[in-house]
Amino acid sequence: MSVEYGLVSDDYTVMSDYRRDASFPARPGVPGGNGEAAPLLMQAAGSTTTFTQIEHVAIQTPATAQPSLVVIDGHAVDSHRYEFPGWVPPSELTFETLDPIDKTTLHHPSRGTLNELYATAICGNDLTSSVLYTIGITTTMAGQLAPLSLILVGFVLYLFKSVYGEAGTAIPLNGGAYNLLLNTTSKSVASLAAVLTILSYVATAVVSATECMSYMANLCPWIDIYWGTIILLFFFCVLSILGITESAVVAVGIFIVHLGSMVFLIFVGFVFTMQNTSTFEANLRMPLKYDWPLSLLFGFCTAMLGVTGFETSSNYIEEQQRGVFPKTLFNSWALVFVLNPLLSLVCMGVLDLTTIEAHHRDVLAKTAYDAGGKYFGLWISADASLVLAGSVLTAFVGVTGLVRRLALDRCLPQILLAENRFRRTNHLIPISFFLLCTVLYVALGGRVRSLSNVYTLSFLCVMALFAIGNMMLKYKRGRIRRPVRASWPTNFAALTAVLIALIGNIILAPGHLIYFIVYFGLVAGITIIMFERIRLMKYFLYLVSQGPVHLQDRFAGVTQMAMDKIRSQKVVFFAKNDNLEVLNKAVSYVQSNELTKWLKVVYVYEDLNDPMIKAIAENLRVIDRCFPKVVIDLVLVQGTFCPEVVAQVSSRLGVPRNFMFIACPGDRFPHDIGDFGGIRMITH
Repeated sequence: MSVEYGLVSDDYTVMSDYRRDASFPARPGVPGGNGEAAPLLMQAAGSTTTFTQIEHVAIQTPATAQPSLVVIDGHAVDSHRYEFPGWVPPSELTFETLDPIDKTTLHHPSRGTLNELYATAICGNDLTSSVLYTIGITTTMAGQLAPLSLILVGFVLYLFKSVYGEAGTAIPLNGGAYNLLLNTTSKSVASLAAVLTILSYVATAVVSATECMSYMANLCPWIDIYWGTIILLFFFCVLSILGITESAVVAVGIFIVHLGSMVFLIFVGFVFTMQNTSTFEANLRMPLKYDWPLSLLFGFCTAMLGVTGFETSSNYIEEQQRGVFPKTLFNSWALVFVLNPLLSLVCMGVLDLTTIEAHHRDVLAKTAYDAGGKYFGLWISADASLVLAGSVLTAFVGVTGLVRRLALDRCLPQILLAENRFRRTNHLIPISFFLLCTVLYVALGGRVRSLSNVYTLSFLCVMALFAIGNMMLKYKRGRIRRPVRASWPTNFAALTAVLIALIGNIILAPGHLIYFIVYFGLVAGITIIMFERIRLMKYFLYLVSQGPVHLQDRFAGVTQMAMDKIRSQKVVFFAKNDNLEVLNKAVSYVQSNELTKWLKVVYVYEDLNDPMIKAIAENLRVIDRCFPKVVIDLVLVQGTFCPEVVAQVSSRLGVPRNFMFIACPGDRFPHDIGDFGGIRMITH
């Protein structure tokens, strides 16, 4: 058995298969051969970060190994041919100095570009637009108890303010519930939250665009709602391609105009009510549809729609300046807690309950018309169109951050990460989202009622998963520093409230569940295919191997190359010490959650004589025998574990930082998890 050591992280650029063949020549200057070396990084003067690695070794397939089910041209496919050799004396390794990293390139250019106003405006437009239809349907269910139902929702959102705040400050990365569950559970569970969130954004964009055009058609009858909806979606697609800063400027303008309009409507409505108290008094005497506890409960369930958009801020948390995210949550909660109950009272003071139910889709415009006259009613209608358009923008901004993270994690095709050279934005994401929304809108013939039902259930499911994810964060990642903490009673109360709202909405409209399952299945199917593409290729390869020779010649090689390319993605685990249990958990996680067969364990040391180096190497040799389908290397980096060193290792190995894993750091860890550019926690 020949043993080869050296620097092999660039091998895939000169080989069709990342797995090293025994006959492949080694690099010059290292034991085992005289082959031509792949290009190394330039030596960087003054840098203290050095790099070397102990690579896997090609071996003969053991006679006791389980035979492969797939045989192409007489050779077994996917057989284990490599092992980790264990500790190697430093004298037999080649060291190099890594290039220093420009700190301005550590993160995406959009990171930290949004201040408090911009960040609040983006999610605030979605949040405050929901009041346009929430008050009407809440009053339909709760009658004169509608303001109390809306206040209850405000208290629930106060609980979620702490829940979202703890999760977002502990792991300040884009992705919302997906990112939270990814760092606390498995990738498959996290993808469930991602699918629900994408579904929520699709429904938000299509429904809000349609409602916006409906309001505009009331103002300008010549507007075609069908084509106007598609044009509006296209406009915000282009705006998203220009970048989040430009989108935020538009969002701020919409947000300020809408808040001013709502405040003025409250003022006019209270003046009208003080002068005409008979309507409000008559509404208080109206009989309830149900007993008062049920009326309050059903009102609460429907009023939870008034907080849709609150979860959006966590999907672009990286673009917010440091410390802004908790302020955004507080501002969002304050808007809901103050505006929604006051607007409900104003509507009850101007309109009788029967009229509110009849105009539940445009109740604020009707209130403005009766309290302030025709032109004030037209103004509120125009404002409704504007803020609903802002809600469409919020959907584009939120889905861009989420899909970008999913593509980085290979849950969605990585072609979506393509950047244009003019704005350095991922233009294919908003374009794909626009096409998805447009195709769905056209397929529905412009009738989006079923999507409205999907929106309700998907939003509540995302809220529930976030509460569950934060509980897992407290249990599994309790040592991470975070400025905001939600107590266990707060988490349980928040989860209980949103589950009650979810069950209540299903009871009120059980037929909506069918629509939800259909749309969820369509979106989830894409993600499942991405997760299981290796398994599907294996099934296909097996079928081909059982068929005629001409089919094997045509498809077998192409399929095998595609599988090898997918699995050639290296992943990295930064080991803190030689803890065998932690190393075992890391390899188990990689095997279960990542489409790869190549793991590089990195140990950052200060002294080459550190006894931990030999201990880690020997433990990895044991683990390598326990996981014969995983190829393991040990990378030794002399330096200090920090974001810059992680970026250097990422550059040298060609491994994106979202494919780098660490064990959960302690509360004395000097760095913020978000500073590492997407590094993931996978063990206690």
